[in-house]
Amino acid sequence: MSQPSRVRSVVKALALMTTISSYFIGSIVIGVFAGIWLDNYFNTSGVFLIIGFFLGLGTAVMGIYYAVRKFLGGNQYE
Repeated sequence: MSQPSRVRSVVKALALMTTISSYFIGSIVIGVFAGIWLDNYFNTSGVFLIIGFFLGLGTAVMGIYYAVRKFLGGNQYE
């Protein structure tokens, strides 16, 4: 493997890891904050927090799945 090809593969791997961490952290944080806001708005005790967490987790898993498929060369929407 030539030097530019090796550097390119390392950069692509780092970009994938950054994408995965962004999806994971961002989606869950947004879901949790939206859940907290809804709990405060409707005066509930953590119901929307739990729902927001799981919705954020599901969104993160779907986003990571599509990002990894695209990285591996598969069709993004199959």
